[in-house]
Amino acid sequence: LLLAVMLPFVALAIKLDSNGPVFFSQIRVGKGGREFRLYKFRSMYEDAEEHKGDLLMHNLHDGPMFKMENDPRITRVGRFIRKYSLDEFPQFWNILRGDMSLVGTRPPTRDEVKCYENHHFRRISMRPGLTGLWQIRGRNSIANFDEVVSLDVEYIRSWGFFGAIKIILLTVGSLLRPRGSRGM
Repeated sequence: LLLAVMLPFVALAIKLDSNGPVFFSQIRVGKGGREFRLYKFRSMYEDAEEHKGDLLMHNLHDGPMFKMENDPRITRVGRFIRKYSLDEFPQFWNILRGDMSLVGTRPPTRDEVKCYENHHFRRISMRPGLTGLWQIRGRNSIANFDEVVSLDVEYIRSWGFFGAIKIILLTVGSLLRPRGSRGM
């Protein structure tokens, strides 16, 4: 319901700000290596993926994930919807389809998985989530890929209903006071 209410406003803002589709989709890797199409509101220019290679030297991560401070591929509206995590709401469709859970591990890209070492594969032993420990304990401030993996493995080891509820409540709290998204 929340997605249905916000869709026309976010869609209009995206269309007025830049050319291209309202939604961005990308193949991600889920439980057991099963690939699925993840959906988000588009926060970057339409040709952003084509320019990623030119920006790799600015990667804030020391592993296969890519994040960049003040990424020039992000639109003005994109910075706003990322700051408040509005770009993530279409992932509720992925949850309804069974590709993702509300709480879980961070869903990696194909390129990330290609760079995995053996111990990294543990993070795709369960269904990825819209939120997780990485979201509430660091979000974009974590630059070490092994730390992201460590948080995912910690979640897998301690998985439980009440732990998931706690993560959901802490995620809502972080959304109400956005910090750490750095417009990435």
